[in-house]
Amino acid sequence: MSVSIRIPAQLRTLTAGAGEVAVEGQTVGEALGALDVAYPGFSGRLFDDDGGLRRFVNVFLADEDVRFLGGLGTPVASGQTISIVPAVAGG
Repeated sequence: MSVSIRIPAQLRTLTAGAGEVAVEGQTVGEALGALDVAYPGFSGRLFDDDGGLRRFVNVFLADEDVRFLGGLGTPVASGQTISIVPAVAGG
């Protein structure tokens, strides 16, 4: 099933400038894995050594943080949008 992934400006060099790409996947984790297959380099930026999301990377499915849903195992329906949002720090 096809889902869209919104790519933040900081990572668009990996997608040749595309701000949104379509991938296949039944879960958030599968979709992000497919993103890395189609556009190598995402895995190292999104996942830590244990395979979880990096601390300063937020992933949203339909405006809901996946950490508060089912994590990377959160199911996605065809046509849904996943957004990768780098954390913003300041002071």
